[in-house]
Amino acid sequence: MIDAQNSFIPRLLRQAAACAVAVVVLGFAAAPAFAFSVAFSWCTGSPAFRLIDVPRGTTTLQFAMRDLDKPAFSHGGGTVGYRGQTEVPCDAFASGFIGPAPPPGEVHTYEITVKAFATDGTLLAATTEQRKFPE
Repeated sequence: MIDAQNSFIPRLLRQAAACAVAVVVLGFAAAPAFAFSVAFSWCTGSPAFRLIDVPRGTTTLQFAMRDLDKPAFSHGGGTVGYRGQTEVPCDAFASGFIGPAPPPGEVHTYEITVKAFATDGTLLAATTEQRKFPE
């Protein structure tokens, strides 16, 4: 007589189901609770930024820009306090920032990195976004 409870196929199916459940549970556990990101648009001074899903506990945002076509040139950036706003307006960085200025006739790709910090200086998250200039 075949014992259906202990036969190979039902045991294999139970093991496969357990593995599938583990993969789903671990996959959800490994997924971030947020997807911090930023979008920006060019202005005459520093860009305007739209902030998306800034991590809870963020008190400071640090911005830096670099020209991917001339990485040795520092465009600087700036820091702003974060109090839940979803935008950082044009020209938020009065000093310490040099806007995009590729040579005439050239289009360069610029990358903005934004870092979110807690009050104690702990880095909570970082994100980057790229745009060409001129567009």
